[in-house]
Amino acid sequence: MTSTFPNISISTERLVLRPLDEDDVPALTEMMNDEQIVAWTAVPQPFTAENARGWITVYAPTERAAGRGLALAVTEFLTQRLVGLVQLTKTNWHIRSTELSYIIAPWARGEGYASEAALATAQWLFTDQKFERIELRTAADNTASQQVAQKIGCISEGVLRNACIARVHTEDDTWAEVRTDFIVWSLLPEDLEGAGEQLADTSGFTSYGDWN
Repeated sequence: MTSTFPNISISTERLVLRPLDEDDVPALTEMMNDEQIVAWTAVPQPFTAENARGWITVYAPTERAAGRGLALAVTEFLTQRLVGLVQLTKTNWHIRSTELSYIIAPWARGEGYASEAALATAQWLFTDQKFERIELRTAADNTASQQVAQKIGCISEGVLRNACIARVHTEDDTWAEVRTDFIVWSLLPEDLEGAGEQLADTSGFTSYGDWN
């Protein structure tokens, strides 16, 4: 059985999830400097175009080739605009388990894109890749991410106390790290029963040429 994810394009009614390319550098750079993304992720600050290019051309391909994960750009089907990212990390091929995370750009929030992209990815993992468990971890105060987890059918399994480092914007316009809890969620194949109706089209899994 394979121990790396294929280059894949996943289509929904409104979105296309595809490998990142260098044309995404400007939008990725802008997105990663958004305050909400800075607060809940560990991305470097400021996040420069050089950071974006390195992430796209070195980090993401290396993680995929090593079997550790997969990064997909989330784009609007009609406009091809980058609206977010879906990332798989900490993949265990023996137990067919991986950790899912998602980021939505500030210009695309409120449209339900995070849950649509996450659900499409989960369906692909369970049907095409035969995975048995997807795990999500959300910071205790990140209610938006928790709502996405609940919407796609995840089950809350408990709390990892003091396991998360978040960032807060200080009065002197800098970022300070604060320690908080992680809420752990899981999604199993049976949790998706009936969830497929939320997506109009998850039938297309299109392979790309190798990007390494």
